[in-house]
Amino acid sequence: MLDFTIEPEFQAKLDWAAEFVRKEVEPLDLLFPHGGDPYDTGNEKARAILRPLQEQVRAQGLWACHLGPELGGPGYGQVKLAYLNEILGRSYWAPTVFGTAAPDTGNAEILAMFGTEEQKARYLQPLLDGEIVSTFSMTEPQAGADPKEFVCRAWRDGDEWVIEGEKWFSSNARYASFLIVMAVTDPDAPPHARMSMLIVPAETPGIEIKRNVGTMDERDSLDEGIHGYIRYHQVRVPLDAMLGAPGEGFKVAQARLGGGRVHHAMRTVGKCTRAFDMMCERAISRRTQGTLLADKQAVQQFIADSWIELQQYRLLVLNTAWIIDTQPHGAARTQIAMCKVAMAKVLHDIIQRALHLHGSLGTTNELPLAKWWMAAPNLALADGPTEVHRTTVAKQMLKKYRPAEGLFPSEHIPPKLEEARKRYAHIINDDSLSGGVNG
Repeated sequence: MLDFTIEPEFQAKLDWAAEFVRKEVEPLDLLFPHGGDPYDTGNEKARAILRPLQEQVRAQGLWACHLGPELGGPGYGQVKLAYLNEILGRSYWAPTVFGTAAPDTGNAEILAMFGTEEQKARYLQPLLDGEIVSTFSMTEPQAGADPKEFVCRAWRDGDEWVIEGEKWFSSNARYASFLIVMAVTDPDAPPHARMSMLIVPAETPGIEIKRNVGTMDERDSLDEGIHGYIRYHQVRVPLDAMLGAPGEGFKVAQARLGGGRVHHAMRTVGKCTRAFDMMCERAISRRTQGTLLADKQAVQQFIADSWIELQQYRLLVLNTAWIIDTQPHGAARTQIAMCKVAMAKVLHDIIQRALHLHGSLGTTNELPLAKWWMAAPNLALADGPTEVHRTTVAKQMLKKYRPAEGLFPSEHIPPKLEEARKRYAHIINDDSLSGGVNG
């Protein structure tokens, strides 16, 4: 039976988190609004505000909640994490304050699963403590996220791996203390066994950030871009820099994506809820043509459609989290893909309506709506293009079906009607009973 309930003790923690994010964390979004600010460990003013907030989160037992007790986390299931991430979605800084910022969360998970004890001591613990940030360097300029098209290579030379090639959109590379690089180590192997993961310290010679690419809301003139276009010029790392075994790069990559997509989806619910709140406040505050916006049918449709879509999506994400918690590993693959497919559209549509209701003010930097709206296209591409996940959903659904037997569909009426007549012939042919039948 589906069950999304949580115990009162955890609800109290959620209530604390909701008030804490609104009062203490959302102001950081205003003071340090640029995309790289939460990851810039060299910004002493931001860190001076951040560290006491992180200590309050730790005192509540809510630090790095995605991690198990063996890594210093509480070991919450995905349903609890979904409720918490719904709150964190209200603020860009909140994941950093709560120790759940991507890509560090995924990198921490694969370090925990595949890293050696030495790798964990050097990279994992500082990452868990929030002292450093990291980068996942996977996509390539000619291939996007399709690993079958990757050409960045690594080969063994004595007691070292040598990395040569380019990587695209390596988030936060300019701030990272280390990069996890996916490189082709066996080009002749099957596609999913060609690649390996290598940990590369940021100070390693040969790493060139060709440029920090800015997205829609980042200005190149102010060098605000945080997605590194990187060239690895025969970068050398020791043999023990590999995560997992040679050829396990695809396996390692998949291990970090599933839960993270659910968390990202529920943070999207939180952001959409904030936009919906703004929409409703505007509707009962602003007058035009003699009446409140709330009295206009078009505005009522905006509100109704937004709330219905939001609740449908929220339940989809919670259901996905419940499956992950209660079913065997991999059972939620289709549901995770569904969350990814729907996420960008729900975000775009709800924020678009909220922005429209605020008129010209909605398009300005005096409200957060325009910045949120510009994130929607990026959201549709992050963690793989939406089309890839649509294909996953379709293939999984089609596996449940079989071809129709014979020339016509299984719902073809003539044979079904004939079968029904045969089954109930003793009644249909009873002239003592009144009433007629089809045909």
